[in-house]
Amino acid sequence: MSNLQTLQQAAETRRSVYALNKNLPVSGEQVVQIVEHAVKHTPSAFNSQSARVVVLFGSEHEKLWDIAISELRKIVPAENFQATEDKLNMFKAAAGSVLFFEDQDVVKGLQEKFALYADNFPIWSEHTSAMHQYVVWSTLAAAGVGGNLQHYNPVIDAQVASTWNIPSHWKLRAQLVFGGISAPAGEKAFAPLQERVKVHGL
Repeated sequence: MSNLQTLQQAAETRRSVYALNKNLPVSGEQVVQIVEHAVKHTPSAFNSQSARVVVLFGSEHEKLWDIAISELRKIVPAENFQATEDKLNMFKAAAGSVLFFEDQDVVKGLQEKFALYADNFPIWSEHTSAMHQYVVWSTLAAAGVGGNLQHYNPVIDAQVASTWNIPSHWKLRAQLVFGGISAPAGEKAFAPLQERVKVHGL
C-alpha cells in the first residue's frame, strides 16, 4: 500500500466511536508515543508549537469524567440529568482521554511580536489545536483504537486545572476519549462532493 493510500485509509477509518471499553489493542506506551509524535510533527502557525497535551489512563481518566459529572450536575436540570450522566459514564468506561490545550503565553507572545497579525493568532491557535486533535485521533484509529472527541470546556476547566496542576496559561480546547472498540461506528451519510468542492483551471 502506498503512503497516499495509507493516509486516505486512516482518514476513512477515523470515526466517532462511542461504544468503547478499557481493552486497548495497543499498549499505553504506544498511545503515548502516538501522541508525542503528533505533538512533534503536526504543523502550527509560525511554527509556534503552542499545543500542549495531557494523556490520562485508568483511574486518572475516570477522575476526569467524575469531574464532568460533578460540574454538569450543577447546571443541568435534575429532571434531565440522568441522560447526561449516562453519556458521561459511557466516556468513563473507555480506557483513557487525551486533553488538548493551547498555550496562551505563546499566542500572546506572537501577537506582540507580529502586531499586524495580532487578531489572527487566536484563530490560528484553534487551527493548530484542531490539526493536533485530528492527527492523534486518526493515528489512534489506524492502530485499531476507537475514539470520540468531546468539548466540555470551559465547564470543567477549573477542576481539570487544579486536579492535574495545569498552568494557568494553558487553555483547554478538547477531550479525546479513547479505548477498545465494543461496537463500531454507525453508517455515515455524505453530502454530494459537487456541492462542497469547486475546481478551476484544471
